[in-house]
Amino acid sequence: MNYLRPIIIIMGLLVVWGAITEITGLPKYILPSPMLVLNTLVSKIGLIAEHAVITAIEILLGLLVGLTFGMFSALMISAYRPVRQWVFPVLIASQAVPVFAIAPILVLWLGYGIGPKIIVGALIIYFPVAVGFLDGLNRTDPAWTSLSSLLQQRSTKSKLSKLILNYRYIKIPFALPSLSSGIRVAAAVAPIGAIVGEWVGSSAGLGFLMLHANARVQTDLLFASLFVLTLMAISLYYLVDHILRRIMPWQPDQINR
Repeated sequence: MNYLRPIIIIMGLLVVWGAITEITGLPKYILPSPMLVLNTLVSKIGLIAEHAVITAIEILLGLLVGLTFGMFSALMISAYRPVRQWVFPVLIASQAVPVFAIAPILVLWLGYGIGPKIIVGALIIYFPVAVGFLDGLNRTDPAWTSLSSLLQQRSTKSKLSKLILNYRYIKIPFALPSLSSGIRVAAAVAPIGAIVGEWVGSSAGLGFLMLHANARVQTDLLFASLFVLTLMAISLYYLVDHILRRIMPWQPDQINR
């Protein structure tokens, strides 16, 4: 039932949308009817699918890069004080600069290929993952870390080995719920980076297709592309959510309570 709710919501919005177009009689270049958008989606499914595949690749690669660097940064900031003093301000500053201001520079440096879209997506994803994971690591129960230190006092292992064991068996397991929340947020915002990068400069992708449709007043194609992008975003979120639930079945479901 949980996975049917988005479908029911989308169907309800489509009904409201159709009612608005019928009641107001707005021109189709301002607000096309759902049936017109559906006809465009069916007739140009090949074109839309071709661009959707490119956008999907950009979203997934951006998500992967953002997750990797976000988790690695959180671990380094939590484990080492010098890294915390130097990197944490950079982490905050990464969100102070609007991504729209960075995207044109990346396009200028890297061209119109897939690179700028991946980097922009990773920048958007990086912050929620890093902050969520770092918060979980810092909130580990001190009693467990103290017990770990006590048990390892007589160990002959190096300081680095003790640190790794402490994080592997105590801090990281305690931080997994916070990390999963950050990953869910990252999955929800992942499409933004790819689309922003395509709007700034690209030769393919749903963002590119939407810009050209808007310039040619092909509003039906614009809405059809937006509809596909929405389905992709929702599918990505629920796929990530499903994977996290399978990996961490012990985590309580706070949303559906």
